[in-house]
Amino acid sequence: MENNTPQLYGLVLAGGKSTRMGADKGLLNYHGVPQQEYLYNLLSKVCDQVFLSIRTDQQSEIPKDFQVIVDQNEYRGPFNGMLSAYKAYPEVAWLVVACDLPLLDLDTIQNLVKSRKASKLATSYATKASGLPEPLITIWEPSGFDSAMQHLKNTESSCPRKFLINSEISLVHPERDETLYNANSLEEFEYAKSKIEICNEP
Repeated sequence: MENNTPQLYGLVLAGGKSTRMGADKGLLNYHGVPQQEYLYNLLSKVCDQVFLSIRTDQQSEIPKDFQVIVDQNEYRGPFNGMLSAYKAYPEVAWLVVACDLPLLDLDTIQNLVKSRKASKLATSYATKASGLPEPLITIWEPSGFDSAMQHLKNTESSCPRKFLINSEISLVHPERDETLYNANSLEEFEYAKSKIEICNEP
């Protein structure tokens, strides 16, 4: 990687309301620890620093050994947490991961980092089935977030995927689409849990 390539920080988006799940997705237990802790530990293996993105009212609940960035509530949706992180450390790239990706593993994250194209606005995973960028498992370069901020000034849409679709980004496909499985309901939680248990069987 070139010397002028920005450092890579990790961001676990743990500030969502989890209304469809009915429980805090960051605290769900798929791997023996809360999901936000599991992802934090994964990112710490590939990033220079890692942070949990949280709401103000979550601050008292986070163990002291976790670094946090509190949402500044300037934007809607996932951009709120992501751009709060960018404003705190605007000179670094951010590997952003959402808590609703229970089948994500270290190999999949390492593959994204290895495939990073720092000259693009972002390097994003896309399933082979959809071919569409997954903004919440993406490396956002500083230029990407800067462009996103300009984009949000001129549009009603706060959808990160729409922004990525219309931007100069690099797409990466996982070895298996299932590693990007999105769990947002109790049924999807149970399905993901069963898949993990099968994988862990001797």
